Amino acid sequence: MVLEVMQFRLLADTAIESFLAADRRLQTDFAYQQPGLLRRTAARGDSGEWVVIDHWRTAAEADACAERWERDPVAQTFMDLVDRSSVRVQRYTSL
Repeated sequence: MVLEVMQFRLLADTAIESFLAADRRLQTDFAYQQPGLLRRTAARGDSGEWVVIDHWRTAAEADACAERWERDPVAQTFMDLVDRSSVRVQRYTSL
């Protein structure tokens, strides 16, 4: 199993309610439509930073999703609310 962790901050003018709606739509209309995605969790830290943790069956399936991510309108609506300069993505392999 592969864990992918995306940390980010929202753009300063993004309303939390708007982001949460975009996140819910992303989860149902994009994320859970991806082959190999086992689970997705989003959370906000006390400092205002957000994290999304995806559990993937394989790295290849996560890679395939990353390619679709850049072209998908639902994913891009989500990213339009994110400060792209703050995005950090890391992957971990379960042992």
